Amino acid sequence: MSSLSPDDRARLLAIARGAVAAHLGLGPPPVLPAKGPLTRPAGAFVSLHVGGALRGCIGTFRADLPLAEVVARMAVSAAREDPRFAPVAAADLPGITVSVSVLGPSRPIPGPPRARTVAIGEQGLLVRRGLNRGTLLPRVAVEQGWTPQEFLKHACLKAGLHARSWEEVETEVHVFEAEEFGEVAA
Repeated sequence: MSSLSPDDRARLLAIARGAVAAHLGLGPPPVLPAKGPLTRPAGAFVSLHVGGALRGCIGTFRADLPLAEVVARMAVSAAREDPRFAPVAAADLPGITVSVSVLGPSRPIPGPPRARTVAIGEQGLLVRRGLNRGTLLPRVAVEQGWTPQEFLKHACLKAGLHARSWEEVETEVHVFEAEEFGEVAA
């Protein structure tokens, strides 16, 4: 997975924040680049935090649109569509910090046993079984201090599955890399 420059990262964070502000009627939509690395297709997640606590997080693995456009769309979705939270209001925006995770392709890991193949801090998890689906970004396991087994358990729980369903062959488990960066909280 190729790294973005510090300028590209700053631009994506500004695009995410600008897209949320425009959605809230606080300014024009951000101008998206017409060329360069932010126009390559990629999936991404955008996370919104207030005081270090999650306020919204939405993403897609689909890599059929330019990265800058995906980030703008996911930022607005995180602000209004995350079912765990009320939609972000204009008054909330100054206290929000934005982070972006640019996703590499996911790849299945055969199993069981799967825990031995998960690299904490380097890989995120995508768990699927039937219509159930759960995703955890690489930084989540580090922030929570989880072992690979705990990471797999929590990805299953997020998918609405039982805690040990990652051990069952009917459950698909994928790993992916992500370039994660964000604004510094004030």
